[in-house]
Amino acid sequence: MNRARIRDFGVVIGELPTGPHNAITDVPGVLVGHATVIADEPRVARTGVTMIKPRAGNIWEDRVFGGFFSFNGNGEMTGLPWLEESGMIDAAIGISNTHAVGVVRDAIVAHAVEHGQIESFLLPIAAETYDGWLSDIDAFHITQAHALAALAAAKSGPVDEGDVGGGTGMSCHGFKGGIGTSSRVVTAGGSSYTVGALVQANYGARRDLRVDGVPVGREIGVDRVPAREEEPPGNAGSIIVVIATDAPLLPVQCKRLARRATAGLARVGGVGYNGSGDIFLAFATGNHLPKTDAPLDLKMLPHEQMDGLFIATADAVEEAILNALAAADTMTGFQGRTIHALPLDILTQVLAKYRP
Repeated sequence: MNRARIRDFGVVIGELPTGPHNAITDVPGVLVGHATVIADEPRVARTGVTMIKPRAGNIWEDRVFGGFFSFNGNGEMTGLPWLEESGMIDAAIGISNTHAVGVVRDAIVAHAVEHGQIESFLLPIAAETYDGWLSDIDAFHITQAHALAALAAAKSGPVDEGDVGGGTGMSCHGFKGGIGTSSRVVTAGGSSYTVGALVQANYGARRDLRVDGVPVGREIGVDRVPAREEEPPGNAGSIIVVIATDAPLLPVQCKRLARRATAGLARVGGVGYNGSGDIFLAFATGNHLPKTDAPLDLKMLPHEQMDGLFIATADAVEEAILNALAAADTMTGFQGRTIHALPLDILTQVLAKYRP
């Protein structure tokens, strides 16, 4: 993990500055933790869990507004009916593999019960992408202990990227994929806000990949670096995007922000193929939502001031995907299958070819 980040190659996406770590954790109070599971016996595991905690873990007592957007729905993210109804998120957010999404969701509930953080019920958000090409997904490697370990590991500061946590067994545009993150700082309504994105990238065809507009996927074809083809189809897969901001947004505005992840995905080459689960979640910490029966005083950034946040979201999502590709390393797993990393030496040559 963390071979490099895309900025190491002179690729700067957009004009907005990043936060200090260029990560979703630049949004104050947002923590990220991973649990990675790699084993060859008794069955092959290349998988894991990633957890995102808003409010530095106090999300159970001080909820956040949120919203989601499904660009293509061949995937799963639990908790969305209640999020659509209430506009609030009141627990950590988990990401893992397709056959573990229930375990991760239940572990978030169990953690809340054990720590006395809920009074009646909890409908947490847990999402998935499919890692069954590198990992023996039917072995059900992920346990409640792994999910709880990821929760316990959640921290601020730099975020591990690439072959880590839920991204361990993932591929992206025919190269090794996984976890990536980025952030932007933007001025809106006279105040400064941070927008951060974290992706679990497991989607896309090689031919579609672009890096800052350069057709890298066509330049580094399967004749130069092999790709997994047709099992499953090279255009299948999924991406989960989580966007965080400290701007004072209402649920409808969080939903608007989530939609803009589509722009960042499209720039890299995401099309939303039929086999892809492209589900995007956004939450905003700029309002405090304690559990109370009293009316709450809320703030709202005017809709007319949101363009900067939209740009920040698109840029951060684009760079987060590229960071996942740059960080991930070649991996061999289930049935001896190998997914090759994006070759950074060739990437440098291709970028130079298209730059003045």
